[in-house]
Amino acid sequence: MIEVLVALVILSIALLALAGLMVTTTKNNSFGNHMTEAATFAQDKLEELRVTEWVDIAGNADTTVSSGITYNRTWTVVPTPAIPNDIMKEITITVTWNDGLDHSISLFSAVTR
Repeated sequence: MIEVLVALVILSIALLALAGLMVTTTKNNSFGNHMTEAATFAQDKLEELRVTEWVDIAGNADTTVSSGITYNRTWTVVPTPAIPNDIMKEITITVTWNDGLDHSISLFSAVTR
């Protein structure tokens, strides 16, 4: 009978450890989903800016809500001073969100005329 009780205690400890692992796994999967959404929002804006008329490409900001998370997207556009005749602009897109912790992702690209 004591052997059965010891086996149950060992089994209980192992199951508690697995429960903690499941919580960590769920949080990591959730973070991965948020990171993918943020990267997609940044890429969408970059593609939108690439098809915008040259004189209309300018910095701005907007907000998107997806899966209960608010994503703040800002983009800056800077003419490249090293290249004459205003034929290239550098674009930096930053997406920030908070899922209990503050996170951000940035994309950098250059567009030419």
